[in-house]
This record gives sequence, C-alpha cells and structure tokens, in this order.
Amino acid sequence: MDLSMKNWFCEVNDLWPGQCMSLKVKKMLWEEKSKFQHIQIFESESYGRVLTLDGIIQCTERDEFAYQEMISFLPLCCHPEPRKVLIVGGGDGGVAREVVKHPLVQEVYQVEIDDRVVELSKQFLPFMACGFQSPKLNLTIGDGFDFMKNHVGEFDVIITDSSDPVGPAVCLFQESYFNLMKRALRPGGIVCSQGGTYWTEMKQVQDTLAHCRSQFPVAGYAISTVPTYPCGQIGYVIGSLNESTNLREPAVTFTDEELEKMQMRYYTSDVHRAAFTLPRYAAKALN
Repeated sequence: MDLSMKNWFCEVNDLWPGQCMSLKVKKMLWEEKSKFQHIQIFESESYGRVLTLDGIIQCTERDEFAYQEMISFLPLCCHPEPRKVLIVGGGDGGVAREVVKHPLVQEVYQVEIDDRVVELSKQFLPFMACGFQSPKLNLTIGDGFDFMKNHVGEFDVIITDSSDPVGPAVCLFQESYFNLMKRALRPGGIVCSQGGTYWTEMKQVQDTLAHCRSQFPVAGYAISTVPTYPCGQIGYVIGSLNESTNLREPAVTFTDEELEKMQMRYYTSDVHRAAFTLPRYAAKALN
C-alpha cells in the first residue's frame, strides 16, 4: 500500500503507467505475504470490502458482481450444454458462486494455487466465498497446469479467473496455456479468460487473443464495465472448439424471472450481445 496519501490505497503498477486507482481506507482487515503473493483485505469508505493481490485490486464488494457474472455467464451461455465446468484461479469464490447458479451445470471443479486467498476470502469476503459451499463444487489447492495435464477431454467450459499478468499469473496468458485448455475440453468446449483492458494494455489483449485464435477456430473479445478495474473496463477472451459457435448470440437464454431467481445483477442476453461490440479503434486493433 502506498501511504503517500494518508489512509488511501493507491494502485500503482507498470501495466498502467502514469495512472492509479485510489480508494480511501476505513480499516485494514488483514495483510500478509503468502507463498505466492502479497495479500491485503481492507474496508473502504465507498466500495465496501476490497481484496488486493500484489498491490492490484482483485475485487470490491460494490462492483465485483459485474466481473463475476460476465466471466462466468458469457462462456456458459455460449455453450448449449455446459454440464461440467473447470475454474482455474478464482480463490475469492466469486466465479464459483456464479457458475453453480447455471441450471445446466452439474459439476464444477476449481483449482486455486494459493490456499490463503481461499481461507481469507471465507473469513472476510463471505458474500463471494459462499460459492465454495455449493455441493456442485470440488475444490483443489494446486497448480492449474498440473491439474489439466491429468484431466484430458473432460470439461465443457473452462474459466480462467486470473489476476493480471504479473507474478504467478503470467503463465496463464501464454499460448501453451490455451493449448493445455484445449486438450482438457470435450468436443465443442469453450474457454474464457480474463483478458485485460484495451485502454492501457492493448498489446497484452492482442497477444492473448492471438494465443486463443491459434488454438480455437472461433475466438473473440468481450467487455464489461467494472469501476475499480483500470479505466473502468475489463475484457474477456473467449474461444470455442465448435466452428459454428456464434459467440455474440447466447445458445442459452433466461427470462427476467429466471435471472431474478438466480440473483443476477449485470448479465442479461442483451448485455451478452452488446459485450462483443467494441469501439472502432479497438475493433480494428483486435481484428
């Protein structure tokens, strides 16, 4: 934490040079260095509880649902029958919370490398960690690469909820990782990875999308608004093994009543379609 402004958290990182997101800290709840990363959890003045890893905001109580719902339901709704799902990362439990809501999902496997993120989220972020309580979920503490090497051709959807490409997450943005996910999928399977923002990380977005396209016949980049992420926008790189998949058009749709029952606050079929419409300069750069 940078305390150059007293009682403020300032997110300073070379991934977005010359700018930072700042949140006023009401109370520091926990701070430690795990085997893998620096973990901080604090109560903010206006965004509720906040989790940071290596000085980068992962989620806030106020806006986390926008990211969790989109990284989960974009790929789930692109697949006509997402029965078996793998989550790589997501130690706060938010993606698990969303994936288990989908009525067609029967089994969810999750692999998180840092057990301390899981345990601290259960203690301080129960509104997200409630996802770990589902009987559909099987949680493994370990390396996602090793897990997928031993689970070939098993999953309908693989969701990678990673931090930004620094520290232990760097390997999750490389072509070898997309190849590994491809091998772990069933025919017609779909992957979705946190893809960064084109405002400050265009080269990273281009590279990640290119890695996905090298392994999947259908690939695309969708976006959503999350105020506490850099520039307020985050992207999702999605790939499908089914050549006829139209990523823009949900294969599974839900009524307003069904969305309300699932306690959805961001995702709808219309939002799904709109997520793939990019500003002209970004569309040119990524196509």
